[in-house]
Amino acid sequence: MRYGIRTLDEVSVSGKTVLCRIDINQPVDRETGTLKSISRIQACVPTLRELSDKGAKTVLLAHQGSDIEYQNYYTTEPHGKVLSELLGREVKFIPDVCGPAAQQAICSLQDGEILLLDNVRFLAEEQTLFELKLQLSHEEQAETLLVRKLAPLADLYVCDAFAAAHRDQPSLCGFEQVLPSAMGRLFEKEYCVVSGLMEQPERPCTFVLGGAKISDAFLMLRTVLGKGAADHILTGGLVGNILLAARGEEIGAGSLAFIEKSGYSGFIETAKGLLAQYGDQIVLPLDAVWVEGGVRREALIGGIPADAALTDIGSQTAAHYQKIVRASKTVFVNGPMGVFEQPETELGTRAVWDALGDTGAYTVVGGGDSITATTKYGKTEQINYICTGGGALIRFLTGEELPVVKALRCAAAKWEV
Repeated sequence: MRYGIRTLDEVSVSGKTVLCRIDINQPVDRETGTLKSISRIQACVPTLRELSDKGAKTVLLAHQGSDIEYQNYYTTEPHGKVLSELLGREVKFIPDVCGPAAQQAICSLQDGEILLLDNVRFLAEEQTLFELKLQLSHEEQAETLLVRKLAPLADLYVCDAFAAAHRDQPSLCGFEQVLPSAMGRLFEKEYCVVSGLMEQPERPCTFVLGGAKISDAFLMLRTVLGKGAADHILTGGLVGNILLAARGEEIGAGSLAFIEKSGYSGFIETAKGLLAQYGDQIVLPLDAVWVEGGVRREALIGGIPADAALTDIGSQTAAHYQKIVRASKTVFVNGPMGVFEQPETELGTRAVWDALGDTGAYTVVGGGDSITATTKYGKTEQINYICTGGGALIRFLTGEELPVVKALRCAAAKWEV
């Protein structure tokens, strides 16, 4: 066992039905029904190949799409096609999650075969609203429809979804209550690498926080700064905008409207407290960018137009951040500096990633958008470790025991294999 969790080295899978929860959530081009990225799918291939090679009947559970909005959901069928290509063997797909069709397909599997079920978030119990409102214990999750229907058909549960380890949902935490369980190779690698780094990061240690996932970012900020784990926190994206607003800076009516519409206004007060206590370590943008008539505009903080919507850090900030990253010994990155998908607003993100590519620091990049930026700017080979999880990585860095880690540890103590 590693960190109190059973690994694949300690379980026998030959001839057994294995429920394997993976995280292959990727951006989808709905016009063509294809995936815009396959990085997370590639990451779970070693576990699936090992299970198949050892003769397991592998059943894959996965989600697709953020459940902030229901229309984000999409079938996992295209993911199965990509997996088939990467594995060089057929990955069957069934457009069902735990109904009669899925159950029949599971019972029909032969040794070494792989079956991908449809998007688990088509079930209400797998949605974040369900998770947050009902807050079911792991024992109660074992009584949900998904677990009750699928667990009796299986011999073992394997979780290889570190990227979703901060979620407390039945497909992630319920099966451990009723089945012997282990972590897959990707989960093992990511959890052990990040654990080792955080036990004693080489200093100076810099965190780069951007993107739009505010709640996790602010939770991590307080803990990391409170423990003295970070020497610098470089901020961009919505995180940077909220901190600038908390300092009383003009960030433009467009930025404020987006913050209010997203329900993030309360974080401005939280940010004020963080700045008052840890202002020396939190580095805010010196200048910022907005787009006007399709043209990039930038100005120093203090000179931002009242009607602007900020979408990137400015060139002075980018150069400043590059110097700090290059002078660091350890760098954790979660989130881009702006809307890097557009040429007018990608300078800040590109600059930071250029510095990540040539710094002597040990670099860790986590989260879907961060991985996409790493691929876009050709830095995959230069980054020391790319973690598939964004929210999970941030929650882990707070020192919080992740729900899936807790469930896997309980399973290790509860079940013999």
